[in-house]
Amino acid sequence: MLLEYIQAALRHAKYEILADDGSYYGEIPECNGVYANTETLEGCREELREVMEEWVLFRIHKNLPLPVIDGIELFIKEVA
Repeated sequence: MLLEYIQAALRHAKYEILADDGSYYGEIPECNGVYANTETLEGCREELREVMEEWVLFRIHKNLPLPVIDGIELFIKEVA
């Protein structure tokens, strides 16, 4: 389920070429703070995936809610 969630989020990614230096900027608007900036589009996609993974794990660790993406909802459950 986690992999499907991350893949769904990455399908929402928006990319642009920055005019000032020609680098690539990518972000996932639904996930505040998930962005990347590198010299190539492929590098930007890879970095964005890594940032997304870390963002999800951080939010789970801090027991923060995650947005529903494409109908996929991750729940944080406490286990004894």
